Amino acid sequence: MRSRIRRSVLLVALAVVGLAVWIGSPLVSSDRGDGSTVQAVIVTNFPDTQKVEGKVEIDGPIQLAELVQFEDIIVPPVPRKETTRLVEAGTLRVHGFPSVVLSLHGQVKGDAVREGAVGAILIPDQESITTAFREYGLVHFAMEVEAPEVSIATPYFASNQPRYSIGFQAYRIFLYNSTDKTVTANLFAYLTD
Repeated sequence: MRSRIRRSVLLVALAVVGLAVWIGSPLVSSDRGDGSTVQAVIVTNFPDTQKVEGKVEIDGPIQLAELVQFEDIIVPPVPRKETTRLVEAGTLRVHGFPSVVLSLHGQVKGDAVREGAVGAILIPDQESITTAFREYGLVHFAMEVEAPEVSIATPYFASNQPRYSIGFQAYRIFLYNSTDKTVTANLFAYLTD
């Protein structure tokens, strides 16, 4: 009988020690004394869905924006509606950026007697779209920036800065000038996310 009592006392003592160890265990949420707590974490490993093999690296900083400039474009007087006479200034390649902010700045050569506007129209560089623009004056999927009220008040002009979503890989740039004097224009395209 004594051995039974000893076993019972031993089992109770082991249970108390085990319970004390379990309560202080980091596997359950407990206060560490510094205000933070240790919590249980369960990790689930999912099957491999996409394996990446080989070397994966990024060389240098990731480019989030780029400024493209078209400078010193001579634009004689040519109305916006005369699409066959507009000054072509090049092609803007967007390099996969989703948005662009356009800015137009320039200078009038001489004193403009007739007030007007200087602007740029960016047409997607797609054959059917540029053909419709050149032959019929149709402006499809275009982006435009304009400096209105260019006058004798100052030889310099500037546009607002519209932001556009980009839908094509490249855009052809056409400029117009409805004043009576030739201007020198600068187009800035800030490609961004």
